[in-house]
Amino acid sequence: MDLQLTGRRALVTGSHRGTGAIIARRLAEEGAEVVVHGFEAGQADAVAVTIDGAQAVTGDLMSDAGAEAVWRGANEGGDVTILVNNYGRAGRGSFDSPADDWHGMYEENVLSAARLVRLALPVMRGAGWGRIVNLGTIGSTRPNSRNPHYYAAKGALATMTVALAREVANSGITVNLVSPGLIHTAEVEAWLTERGRAKGWGETWEEIAPRAVAAEFPNPVGRFARREEVADLVCFLASDRAAFVHGQNVRIDGGAVDIVS
Repeated sequence: MDLQLTGRRALVTGSHRGTGAIIARRLAEEGAEVVVHGFEAGQADAVAVTIDGAQAVTGDLMSDAGAEAVWRGANEGGDVTILVNNYGRAGRGSFDSPADDWHGMYEENVLSAARLVRLALPVMRGAGWGRIVNLGTIGSTRPNSRNPHYYAAKGALATMTVALAREVANSGITVNLVSPGLIHTAEVEAWLTERGRAKGWGETWEEIAPRAVAAEFPNPVGRFARREEVADLVCFLASDRAAFVHGQNVRIDGGAVDIVS
């Protein structure tokens, strides 16, 4: 399927590593011009040089000035009309956590995206076309008791997505939220391998993985999400093929959240 992204320019926040890097690479494979973002000078270069035609930008999304620097740099090679707000951060916490921790989660998971949305809307409205894809979590629908400040922030990102979708009605811009379940990353594998060995689930990841899924993320598919699968969904939502998908929270969780609305 041709996603018709050739000639589109995309900014993926936090794409200097992890799932963001995979999203950037997939968008480029579909023909988009990609801007890779990092927080510190040189941080995004290692990913950008592996993607044909990609540009690297630097800036701290925790400040208006930093976000403006990122947006300004990203648009130097042409107008960005695809914004993937991939950046976000989980953090350990509880209801005993101080207010500053809650503020920090909101800053990193909501305001980091809101700053770039504010900058992107005039460009997208001027073009009569745009795609904004926010990265959330199924925890905004089914939060755990642990890390409540993180899930509260991601819940705010979900409601912000719906409000933004209404704001841009009839403009040619679509806005959606992608909400993965637990993603198989190197960090997740290391954490669960250590835990699995301690619990006697086995010694290798292949032995431990089924038990880890059952304990941490039970779902009908029986495994964790792959980063590439999340990236493919983002690419689809960024394309003309998904022009009638708008204001949605699209869960990619193997059926873990068993609700129909």
